[in-house]
Amino acid sequence: MRLRCAVLDDFQHVAAEAADWSVVADDVEVVSFDRHIDGEDGLAAALAGFDIVVTLRERVPFPGSLIARLPRLKLIVASGMRNSVIDYAAAEAHGVTVCGTASSSTPPVELTWALLLGLARGIIQEHNALRSGGPWQSTVGADLHGRRLGLLGLGKIGGRVAQVGLAFGMHVSAWSQNLTRERADEVGVERAGSKEELLANSDFVSVHLALGDRTRGLLGPAELALLKPTAYLINTSRAAIVDQDALLDALHTGRIAGAGVDVFDVEPLPADHPMRTAPRLLATPHLGYVSRGNYATYYGQAVEDIRAFLAGAPVRRLP
Repeated sequence: MRLRCAVLDDFQHVAAEAADWSVVADDVEVVSFDRHIDGEDGLAAALAGFDIVVTLRERVPFPGSLIARLPRLKLIVASGMRNSVIDYAAAEAHGVTVCGTASSSTPPVELTWALLLGLARGIIQEHNALRSGGPWQSTVGADLHGRRLGLLGLGKIGGRVAQVGLAFGMHVSAWSQNLTRERADEVGVERAGSKEELLANSDFVSVHLALGDRTRGLLGPAELALLKPTAYLINTSRAAIVDQDALLDALHTGRIAGAGVDVFDVEPLPADHPMRTAPRLLATPHLGYVSRGNYATYYGQAVEDIRAFLAGAPVRRLP
């Protein structure tokens, strides 16, 4: 009897074409889910008949309580080599192997700049006006050259975002709790003396931090109040780093010029979620890592992980 493999959140129906699944077809039946499954009860019911689950990034939590409800489960493949929503101890206790894949940081860097440039030059407003017979030129773009880009986080993604900012002729500064002067010098940016200093002095602020106890709610009402009224905030990292109610208030009151957001407190966003209608907001549905190249890597290596598991020699094991 063939094993059954569930591919979760295949929204664009690309999993089958992004990799050659035929190499495991004799041993594995692959079923894609093109709708997000909410809640542990829903996941337990939907995945009860599967031996393998392929999940993207950290979109679907696998706590111990869920793993315990999936007695057939033998293998979880998660894209990327870091995943904070899988209970590894529970997986091991229930005999479930967890494997990862490689992942490129280039797509989220590029999306960060798509959001920033879209906001700065009013691309959506001008496009909609042009296509609908609206006014010819209704916005005045914000300059990048000579302006200050403030980065919260200067890791792999933040460092590459910084390099693009420097290429635009921006002044770039960065801050995080662990940022050293040596790292700032390596990238060629200024090291802000404090979070507050960075927020108050920046024309554009972009978030590139991992979510953890120290970063959850890092930008609340007091921090957002430090931003210039002409400043833009970009978040392609994790929604919980920015207080969502405080951000909505800042957008509705015009406290900041705008925000570009790719991550949300609930995903997919409910139809009536206030982020869908907030003013001054350019939003995308968590597209940071969604690119043809990344998907080819994710699904291609997922197939490799499955083949290796079937051969009794799992590769890219997590954690």
